Amino acid sequence: MEIFISLIIGGLVVLAISTYVKHLKNKKRVSSQSIILLDKIKKVCKFITVEGDFAEIYHYEDVKERFLKLVSSRKKALVVINAKAHVGFDFNKINLEANQNTKTVIIKSFPQPEILSIETNLNYYDKKDGYFNKFEAADLTALNEEAKQHILEKVPESGLYNVAKQEALESLQLIENIVETIGWTLDYQSLTIHSEEQPKLTK
Repeated sequence: MEIFISLIIGGLVVLAISTYVKHLKNKKRVSSQSIILLDKIKKVCKFITVEGDFAEIYHYEDVKERFLKLVSSRKKALVVINAKAHVGFDFNKINLEANQNTKTVIIKSFPQPEILSIETNLNYYDKKDGYFNKFEAADLTALNEEAKQHILEKVPESGLYNVAKQEALESLQLIENIVETIGWTLDYQSLTIHSEEQPKLTK
C-alpha cells in the first residue's frame, strides 16, 4: 500500500515538474516570438504610400569678378526640373509593444509621413558660359542638389503629406499581415496621426 501511494506521489511530482518545464519553454517561445516579430516589422523599414510628380523651371546664374571687380564673367542656364517625390512612413520610428499573454502587438505611436526619396531629371536650356567662368562637373552636381532642395520645399504645399496620412491605413494593414503570420493580433485603436512633419529628406 505504501509503495502504491509512493508511486502516486512520485507520478504527481514528475507531472508537476514536466508541466512547469513545459510552461517555461512555452513562455520562452512566446517571448522569442514577440522579439522576432517586432524586429520583422521594423526591418520593413520605409513604406511609400504616395508618389508626386513635379515640373519646375529653375534659373541658375553665377557671376565671378576679377581685377578688383572691374571685370565680371557670368554663366547662366535655364534648368527644367522633372522630379518624382516619394512620401511615406519610416517603420523604424514606430513605437511597438508586445503583450505576450494575449499575443497582441500594440502600436503606441506611429511616425508622421515624410519624404523618403526624390528622383530628379534635369534638362539644361540656354546654357551659356562666361569668358573665365565656365560650367564644370562640380557646378552640375551642385545644380542637382539645388534642384532637389527646390522640390523639397515644394512638397509641403503640394498636399502630399495629407494624402499620405489618408493612406496610412495601408501601412497598418501591411503590419497587421506581418503580425498575423504567426497568429498574433495588432492593436492600433488608440493610434492618431496628427501634426504635419517639416520637410525632411531621409538618406
